[in-house]
Amino acid sequence: MKNLIHILHLHRTDYKHTWDLQKEIFSLVEEKAISDVFILNEHNHVYTIGKSGDENHLLASEEELKINGVDVFHIDRGGDITYHGPGQLVGYPILNLENYYCDIHRYLRDLEEVLILTLNDFGIEGTRNNDFTGVWVGENKIAAIGVKVSKWITMHGFAFNVNTDLSYFDRIIPCGIFHKGVTSLEKLLGKKIAMSEVEESVIKNFEKVFSVKAEHKNINKFKIQLQEQSQEIVNAHN
Repeated sequence: MKNLIHILHLHRTDYKHTWDLQKEIFSLVEEKAISDVFILNEHNHVYTIGKSGDENHLLASEEELKINGVDVFHIDRGGDITYHGPGQLVGYPILNLENYYCDIHRYLRDLEEVLILTLNDFGIEGTRNNDFTGVWVGENKIAAIGVKVSKWITMHGFAFNVNTDLSYFDRIIPCGIFHKGVTSLEKLLGKKIAMSEVEESVIKNFEKVFSVKAEHKNINKFKIQLQEQSQEIVNAHN
């Protein structure tokens, strides 16, 4: 029997809102109170710096960030600095890997495989790079991956450039990689792609690679469920 995974479509969000939601869901997955969850959204402009990140890789000044309305967060995923913004599909699978396999490297490769298959759906050949995590088209990165795994439960995930304004990458050294570029579906195909079409492909390929059954959830109803489950856990521990 396939594992069930709840799909949440959040559309455009502030980064902190979704980070807080991830942490809440993580706690409930840890308690085995809910099934695994896969969040899909776009963020407002933000640079995130991972645990191994170097602040020198953020080239924009505080004044420039303020003028352009770009937030900066130091977060608890692996990796260096990256950009999130409108037109970029960001996916956060919150999975209990004990239900799949206890192998972080395989998990990273499987996330890459989901995105490589998605690119293939759009007629693009995506590849891995032996030196860097993520998905590439030629010498240019189209998807960054950075995760946190604690007690075999995952957080954070991938950022896939669909219709992304790539100029925001000019103000950082993406993932600390000096000698590579970035690209997007829009740049490669010469036209904008409907985000819903990309989400549909990603979900289909996620189901295939992870052998799961996707169930789409209304976010407002799901938040009510989270509150109820959290209260049940508090009552059980008292």
